[in-house]
Amino acid sequence: MFENASRTEISTLGEFKLIDHLTKNITLRNNTLKGVGDDAAVIEHENGLCNLVSTDLLVEGVHFDLSYFPLKHLGYKAVAVNLSDIYAMNGRPKQITVALALSSKFSLEAVEELYEGIYLACEKYQVDLVGGDTSTSKHGLTICITAIGEANKEEIAYRNGASANELLVVSGDLGGAYAGYQLLEREKRVFLDNPAAQPDLTGHDYILERQLKPEPRKDIIDILKNLQIIPTSMIDVSDGLASECFHLASQSMLGLTLYEEKIPIDPTTYNFARELDLDPTLFALSGGEDYELLFTINQSDFEKIEHHPDFTIIGHMNELTEGIKMVSKSGNIHDLKAQGWTAF
Repeated sequence: MFENASRTEISTLGEFKLIDHLTKNITLRNNTLKGVGDDAAVIEHENGLCNLVSTDLLVEGVHFDLSYFPLKHLGYKAVAVNLSDIYAMNGRPKQITVALALSSKFSLEAVEELYEGIYLACEKYQVDLVGGDTSTSKHGLTICITAIGEANKEEIAYRNGASANELLVVSGDLGGAYAGYQLLEREKRVFLDNPAAQPDLTGHDYILERQLKPEPRKDIIDILKNLQIIPTSMIDVSDGLASECFHLASQSMLGLTLYEEKIPIDPTTYNFARELDLDPTLFALSGGEDYELLFTINQSDFEKIEHHPDFTIIGHMNELTEGIKMVSKSGNIHDLKAQGWTAF
């Protein structure tokens, strides 16, 4: 029997370098306009419409903790985060499939509760559940959802479409989901130390909802259409703002300037971060799971969104040689660091 003389740990690559390594030799043979490397794959049809396809995997103990995550909320979130990838292509989701791997600790009633959340998300976002798979698992729960959507070919927003001097815009506010996670983890530690203790969640409804029941930004796609704006590039904020800035800049082969003072942070998020003696900006930059939309637009569209309550202009794109920078609140310029979600 031959032994591999060298061994490379996956953790030395990280998620995105692993994906690049595994997919670098892919050949697209059919009507695939975009394969690996964006929020969703793009498959062209003859009538000018394109299908958008995206898959997400949620693993117990890695992506969620059932000690504080209700199964109904988990089912809803599992669908929501997948639909977000379709919206991030400026498309509209139409169908999903659901695959589950379940250990013996889950009863029928528990699975029914999970599906209540799945059905609730399908109803709210008007998507059809059209299939999937189930399997046994040796350990815990794994959820795999594939979302299928559609968009007009000329309206699809890829990650690599930005140009220098375009404006960088984000919807909503950032850091709330990570604040909710920190709150739940804090209360879990209190409970483990003292099982008789009651969780102290009063006044934190907003950040809890951002973590436990995120809403993909379907409304933003509608608003952009009404404003007659087609983003030149777009991505959803799943791994933290800094990481997503790197994706847009690197795939568009550009530099980027982000202004810290412009990053939208809800007062609830800000106050909770300060309560923990942590920097609210880091919640937004590195926390992830906000599922807001980050996109670039032409400067000619500036007046359309300048005072719009759903959008904040947080920076602009530069030439590649200028690098990826953040201007701090004090006016200092720093290299932006992407320290979001680490998969391995």
